[in-house]
Amino acid sequence: SGAGKTENTKKVIQYLTAIAGDHKASAGSASSSSLEQQVLSANPILESFGNAQTIRNNNSSRFGKFIRIEFNFAGQIAGASIEWYLFEKPRVTNQSKQERNYHVFYQFMKGADKAIKDKLLIDKGPEGYMFTKKCRQTIQGVDDRAEYETLVRAMETTGFRPEEQNDFFRIIAAILHMGNMQFQATRNDEAVLGEQVAAEKLCHVLGIQLSDFTRALLRPRIKAGRDWVTQSRTLQQVVYSVEALARSMYERMFGTLVSRINAAMNRPDGKSTFIGVLDIAGFEILETNSFEQLCINYTNERLQQFFNRTMFVLEQEEYKREGIEWNFIDFGMDLQPTIDLIDRTKPIGIMSCLDEECVMPKATDKTFTEKLHGLWAGRSDKYDVPRFEMGFIVKHYASQVEYSTEGWLEKNKDPLNENVTRLLGNSSEPFVAQLYADYADAEGGSDPSASTASNAGRARVATTLKRGAFRTVGQRHKDQLNLLMAQLNSTQPHFVRCILPNSEKRAGKIDTPLVLDQLRCNGVLEGIRITRQGYPNRVAFTEFRQRYEILAPNVIPRQVFIDSKQAASMLLDALKIDKAKYRLGHTKVFFRAGMLAELEEVRDIELSKIITQLQAVARGALSRSRFRRRIEQARAIRVIQSNARIYNQLCEWPWWKLYRTVKPLLHVTRVDEEMRKRETQISELEARVKGEEEERRRLEKEHHELERAKSDIEALLNSERSAAVDQEEILKRTQEREVILEESLREHAARLEELEEQCADLTRTRASLEKQLAAATQKMESETVAMRNLATQHAQRDEDFASVQAEAA
Repeated sequence: SGAGKTENTKKVIQYLTAIAGDHKASAGSASSSSLEQQVLSANPILESFGNAQTIRNNNSSRFGKFIRIEFNFAGQIAGASIEWYLFEKPRVTNQSKQERNYHVFYQFMKGADKAIKDKLLIDKGPEGYMFTKKCRQTIQGVDDRAEYETLVRAMETTGFRPEEQNDFFRIIAAILHMGNMQFQATRNDEAVLGEQVAAEKLCHVLGIQLSDFTRALLRPRIKAGRDWVTQSRTLQQVVYSVEALARSMYERMFGTLVSRINAAMNRPDGKSTFIGVLDIAGFEILETNSFEQLCINYTNERLQQFFNRTMFVLEQEEYKREGIEWNFIDFGMDLQPTIDLIDRTKPIGIMSCLDEECVMPKATDKTFTEKLHGLWAGRSDKYDVPRFEMGFIVKHYASQVEYSTEGWLEKNKDPLNENVTRLLGNSSEPFVAQLYADYADAEGGSDPSASTASNAGRARVATTLKRGAFRTVGQRHKDQLNLLMAQLNSTQPHFVRCILPNSEKRAGKIDTPLVLDQLRCNGVLEGIRITRQGYPNRVAFTEFRQRYEILAPNVIPRQVFIDSKQAASMLLDALKIDKAKYRLGHTKVFFRAGMLAELEEVRDIELSKIITQLQAVARGALSRSRFRRRIEQARAIRVIQSNARIYNQLCEWPWWKLYRTVKPLLHVTRVDEEMRKRETQISELEARVKGEEEERRRLEKEHHELERAKSDIEALLNSERSAAVDQEEILKRTQEREVILEESLREHAARLEELEEQCADLTRTRASLEKQLAAATQKMESETVAMRNLATQHAQRDEDFASVQAEAA
């Protein structure tokens, strides 16, 4: 990061527009902005809205852009387009103290006219708004007022009307007001709006009602089954919803901005080839590395792998295909293990694990981290566990980076409050409504249940077509990166390596260990090695013969058929080139570094001799032609003079005078009639040409619209396909887990049946014992009664015996 990629991108584009611009057309149409000027003006616009100050770089690109410049058959610029990738949304709401928000916030607040700021209710500087006051306010050596003027001029050159410019600045003002909204928590932990000033300004700027906005934000309606219920939000939930809305609004505005620039630079006809310039965020290692740094570093890992494959693997594989003697050299630059660790689906990598945790109930950042440790700790030498912090360590090609997983689940889901987005989709401001048109309901209200059944059905179909399935930030990132890699793989790549000289942003200072470390990590040193050992320049046999046969024109006989490889060998022998400096493959001639440049110098010398001789012959032929023309002119002058004398004599003849007087009167009527017919035909042809021209314009417009719709549908289809693959993988793992749980359930059910049978047996035993106990108890009671009766009888007998004895005495 900060090595100069963005600045070099601008230099490349300036060079292309300078040498390939249609300067005659530009000079002839000075009133309108030329295509070259629009291509150059796109950079200031993208830098204002997509660049920001970071710790390492004062003008860091926080998104990737692929600038595609189209050329016609004449080699002139015929159009341009910009594709953007991996936009850093969190910077809109969160920045460190050493960084800044996007440039446009400060440029607008410091440089915009008072009338525009009054209209958008901006009455403070950057220090007065929450999203800009916790970071740096200025950049050393940069005047935000002058940069704002440059931005406005660039937008005018690109074709932005004043009302369109105000629409984009309206979103900037809305985000600033959004950050100043204050919320409080009640005793029941419910969020309520504090001061209403910022919210009133926000609703005024966005063209929505304050009451509807606060209700949608604080007490949104959610669908529970078939019913809609009102849900109270906590303070933390509301704050996160506001920040997510600000990030979403800025990203959608940025996408619309790029589409508007592409529409201005699009030219329908004459495109044959293109040159693409890719500028993307560099590798980052910060004090605290979060989800955004993983996405950026993962992107750089993929791009470095593409560089390694192009420079080392494909280069050496071509030597083998062409049959050149070559010992394969392993440069140890394979980054696939690190890439698999991040994006693999089986076993699941970091991204897939994060996506899976986002759909699991009660998942937290801690459970995600523990799951990662269980999957990869000790199983990959690219993964390590930190000692103290909650996170993980990844060993990238550039360095080892420790990532903190705090807040990753929310960052990956990045949920939006659909009640608010639906409200914005029905805004009275057309530009705001356009940004959230995919959320607008059929009736335009905030209550989804208010629309009729037919309208609701149409709205659901439209929303499904536009929004697609739920996509996490990680999934969208991988989809965009896959599209970018597919674009790069379909081109012939050339690499420009930007090296950071020092970490202090100072000119004229070279930190040698830092530079060597970058050269070693980026594969530049290995590239130099393979260039010196290998054959970096190669030419097809047919092209070599066609281009360099001029150096030995009589070596190859014309009457006999000679194949292209033999012809190339004969030419090389005739030129007496050292055989150690070239190799003949099956289809190409391979040269050592510098050899092809020497051949080009010799060819230029030979061509200059031939052209000089040709010029001499041409000059002689032109001189002789001019001499013959002058002789013919002298003869013609004498003939003209003779005819003029005869004509003057004829004019004095009376009969000739009478003929000249009578002749014009013979055809007057017929000539007038012919003129009227011709005028009628001319008017009919003009009307027909005008109608055909209008029809052609209409058909061209329909063609461009259909092409744009086709590209949008293809992009949506690709993203849905990749989403389906991820969802199928998660579904497969869920089904496997379901099978395991079902088997466990069956085992427990069988065990439960056994225990129930034992319980039933014990119950029956207990019942029989209880019966026996009752019988024994009853028997004991009867015996007790009998014993009492016997005792009573015994006592009675004793009394009777005593009385008998008494009587006997």
